[in-house]
Amino acid sequence: MRIDFRMPALGADMESGTLTQWLKKPGERVRRGDAVAVVETTKGLIDIEAFDDGVLEELVAQPGATVPVGAVLARIASDSASAVPAGLPAAPERPPAPTSPPSASPAVPSTAAAPGAVASRRRISPAARRRAHELSIDLASVAGRGPEGLVRLEDVERLAEPALQKPQRTGMRATIGAAMARSKREIPHYYLAHSVDFSAARDWLSGFNASVPVDERLIDGVLLIKAVARAVSEIEGFNGHFLDGQFQRSEAVHVGAAIALRGGGLVAPALLDANHKDVKTLMREFSDLVTRVRGGHMRSSELASATITVTNLGSEAVELLFPVINPPQVAIVGAGAIAERPWVRDGVLCVRPALTLTLAGDHRVTDGRAGSRFLRRIGELLADPAKL
Repeated sequence: MRIDFRMPALGADMESGTLTQWLKKPGERVRRGDAVAVVETTKGLIDIEAFDDGVLEELVAQPGATVPVGAVLARIASDSASAVPAGLPAAPERPPAPTSPPSASPAVPSTAAAPGAVASRRRISPAARRRAHELSIDLASVAGRGPEGLVRLEDVERLAEPALQKPQRTGMRATIGAAMARSKREIPHYYLAHSVDFSAARDWLSGFNASVPVDERLIDGVLLIKAVARAVSEIEGFNGHFLDGQFQRSEAVHVGAAIALRGGGLVAPALLDANHKDVKTLMREFSDLVTRVRGGHMRSSELASATITVTNLGSEAVELLFPVINPPQVAIVGAGAIAERPWVRDGVLCVRPALTLTLAGDHRVTDGRAGSRFLRRIGELLADPAKL
């Protein structure tokens, strides 16, 4: 069966992406989850993965081309009898969740056309290429100070330092603005807040981190992600997508983690199957994800698969935030700073490290009663972290 390999939707308001590199050649065998192409969007360079096992037959789009969402990038001779044949209408596909944790593979340099013939032949990191494009800098004029003359992000920013005094991520900011405007326009949000005593979690974290090497220590944000993954798998109505006028519950729990980018902007790629992984595995995957995201490289399965999002502004000393749902998801959990606050425990006034959790829910799917149970369950799980 011959099928179309299409440009996926990697965000609620993504309209197109620029193909920068093919990672497979015609005649090569591909398996479901294999990275086949690299696409550049306002969020960075994204590895686009195959949806079926088969053989790559034909490359339809060429590097440098801007391709609309849903348009054909290539054609694959699929091994699957259930594959959609080429030429038949097909909805933009969601990237598959890999069967194993994403690996921390090095970013692949893009071969897209760049200003100056010299730039296309030099070793240039994806983050440096993207930043040079944002700042309209000819890469031929940038001296590479990395290994073997590699042009790095800091090399580009050093040359453009005067221009960096003002925000440059206008493309990403426009994309975020469009997605959030759509969210507030289409989704009837309701908001809830719930404060929890974080002392048990903090004590457990201190004991655990004292017993392991520095590179294996955990952060409180990973405990929160795990607690959200557990709670959302237990309480109906918060894990999935609202599509075609109805809620589509997801059996898989892929928790999007909001990550701030260098220079401004943010993305929320997913930690896949978070409810089935222990906190040590989630910590490793989260660290790897942050490194790759801030280096300007992600996988399509991470970017488009999130079924619920967690956003944490605790490092910014913000106590309370009211986040906006990322469509087509139906819920987002926010976390503020963990701070010492007055607390009544067993009728006695004391001081405890407290965390305020917030929930933005979609009133088309749930209401405040269900939302309160969900937030309360997250708090209960954080109060017994050894069982997470």
